[in-house]
Amino acid sequence: MTYPSAARRILSRVWRTEFAILLGVVLVAGIVGAFIALASEVMEGDTRRFDEAILVALRTPGDLADPIGPFWMELLMKDITSLGGTTVLTILTLAAAGYALVKGRRRMAIFILVAVAGGTALSNSLKLLFSRPRPDLVGHGVDVFTMSFPSGHAMLSAVTYLTLGTMLARMDATLSGRTYIMCLATFLTIVIGTSRVYLGVHYPTDVLAGWALGAAWAILCLLAAWLMERRRYGRDDGSEQSI
Repeated sequence: MTYPSAARRILSRVWRTEFAILLGVVLVAGIVGAFIALASEVMEGDTRRFDEAILVALRTPGDLADPIGPFWMELLMKDITSLGGTTVLTILTLAAAGYALVKGRRRMAIFILVAVAGGTALSNSLKLLFSRPRPDLVGHGVDVFTMSFPSGHAMLSAVTYLTLGTMLARMDATLSGRTYIMCLATFLTIVIGTSRVYLGVHYPTDVLAGWALGAAWAILCLLAAWLMERRRYGRDDGSEQSI
């Protein structure tokens, strides 16, 4: 290998690294900016008409305690919403971390636990900060005990499923496999958030805010994992020796 070609290769790697970092930062900044703008509108009450219109549209005309659709639809939504509950997400996180340990990837196990725990702490802190009451316009399909904004189910399902999806996708060498994993993680995140509005326990803006912050956190985790891998191995070939 000649020195000019080696220099070009190094410069190419540096450029790709800086571009990836810049893209990640821009995405996170844009999403966080959108969250701040949405939170401002929510706190000023400017989204109330929109929120209530969606909630009412999902109820049987003349009976705000009855969600639209056949009886099994509500049962289905209750099952779906449980996928974003603390118990299920904790089991999935511990199972993923345990699998990483079994495969000899201690760093990945620690990273998974820290990423999900950090997202959970952020979600709970923001709920206390904004202290938005739950919707009282329609009946609640499930019991709730915490504040409403942002939606913990929407945010933590995004944090958990997207972060775990990202980690799994990095272990798959095929584009089709990675695409399937990320599409499945995104689908679960969307349906869980939607179920919270259908069941009347969250305003639509609660869910939108949860999705936004969850996605931003997942992107930060992906960027951190990528940088840690490059720092440890000094390469960007996406090999199996990842965190």
